[in-house]
Amino acid sequence: MTRFKTALSLLGALTLLSSAQAAPRTWAQIKASGTLRLATEGAFPPFNGYQGKKLVGFEVDLGNAIGKALGLKVEWTSQPFDTLLIGLNQGRYDAVLASHAITAERQKAVDFLAPHYCSTVNIVAKKGGPTTRAALRGKTVGSQIGTSQLPILRQIPGIGEVRTYPNDQAILTALMAGRVDAWSSNGPVVAYMLKQAKLQDKLVIGETISNERNAGAVAKGNKTVLAALNGGLNKVMQGGTYAKLSDQWFGRDIRCK
Repeated sequence: MTRFKTALSLLGALTLLSSAQAAPRTWAQIKASGTLRLATEGAFPPFNGYQGKKLVGFEVDLGNAIGKALGLKVEWTSQPFDTLLIGLNQGRYDAVLASHAITAERQKAVDFLAPHYCSTVNIVAKKGGPTTRAALRGKTVGSQIGTSQLPILRQIPGIGEVRTYPNDQAILTALMAGRVDAWSSNGPVVAYMLKQAKLQDKLVIGETISNERNAGAVAKGNKTVLAALNGGLNKVMQGGTYAKLSDQWFGRDIRCK
């Protein structure tokens, strides 16, 4: 998915904030503990979300599979998307798996794993509403705070206003209530949410405004953990588990081609 803080100072604060927290664990420390600590948002289905009190989703299953491939138990933490990378560099967990699109700005703050999927970002609106860049002239668009699509939206000529919300469910509610004219989000997430809410006949997934490579991340400079997790991810992707999970959640293989 895709996410990028409106105020880039939040990412710039990672180094300063991390000094007040424990240093990120090395791979030797993780192996010795027997537990891999992963974090995600928990509000971005079908990639990560909750069924009751249980954390579920494609990325949750993928993270568990990586842990298994590395011989480790997995311990999950969930927190708001726009704070995940801060907590990562503070050593609160070993890696983040939460649909972060790889961007140059984020690469200054963290080290990304190999991408675990590629996706589009689409404009969504009610039938008859604005579903193209040109149609957004003078319109209000809702997008999630922290997403990489925010600067893209703001560069669309003539766009009226870009409003940020804590998650996609809040934007969907605003769209249905008429508080925004359109919604911008990860295409697979939108398709899943519309199906779950039975809104396919009321809303239209429109123009693609960007294509994204989404990846997990480790603390900046934590090379031993990066190498180990990439090795585990490669085992999962090459051994058939990835294809099985992708088909289970999406009915197709969503890895980058």
